[in-house]
Amino acid sequence: MSLMDGKVILVFGVANRHSIAWAIAERLHAEGAEVAYSYAGPKLERRVRKLVEPLGATFVEPCDVTSDDEIERLFKRFGKAYGKLDGMVHSIAFGPADDLNGRFLDLSREGFQLTLDVSAYSLIALTRGAEPWFKNGGSIVAMSSYAAEKVIPRYNVMAVAKAALECEVRYLASELGPKKVRVNAISAGPMRTLASQAIDNFDIMLRWFSDIAPLRIDITQAHVADAALWLLSDMSRAVSGDTVHVDAGYSALGIAIPESLQPPDIKGKL
Repeated sequence: MSLMDGKVILVFGVANRHSIAWAIAERLHAEGAEVAYSYAGPKLERRVRKLVEPLGATFVEPCDVTSDDEIERLFKRFGKAYGKLDGMVHSIAFGPADDLNGRFLDLSREGFQLTLDVSAYSLIALTRGAEPWFKNGGSIVAMSSYAAEKVIPRYNVMAVAKAALECEVRYLASELGPKKVRVNAISAGPMRTLASQAIDNFDIMLRWFSDIAPLRIDITQAHVADAALWLLSDMSRAVSGDTVHVDAGYSALGIAIPESLQPPDIKGKL
């Protein structure tokens, strides 16, 4: 038997083959899960279907997560198709470019509201829709960022949204725990995705990361997918309300000195 045999997992957030959600979906499928998909809108349909249908996906549905009516319709269709849910992946985030790359003080009210709605409130709304279909417990995994905890240049409004998301994880874990539904987040290190392209100077941060992080490696979608598999499987059955850092140890650091700037006698020893 594979790790996820018999489990039905609903994945939100696949946009292209570089999406974290896609890496997670592939990993789940390889471990025997039945994976259902929801994507952001009509513009993504052809791209998403081209990815998921070779894996035998039969549930591939659009959903505007800012619409309660669309969320309700999605879960009605899902319930009719499967009758149960074992896990859900929330890998959804959006913020206007001007509110990511400008001054924090200049965040627009409209951009703030939209970013928090799409990137944070959607976890609450989707969990509410999913709750009736968790018949025998289950697991929810959301994607976060270290910007929720510390200042990361150019994350601005998204940092606020991720902080809200991590707080929601704790509250949802508390409420759903008696039903044996676990809720956790993964805080991933920087990697190239469609979303990261909206952040100014992201390439500079990416170049420095593996020179600073204790494990001296770049984070990949595969690293995050492995962590998500663990959180969605029964192997993490006693873990809930937590944020798991998949960042090569970067979040453990206080002041970090890039190896290229360290004195010769201590290079490779820190």
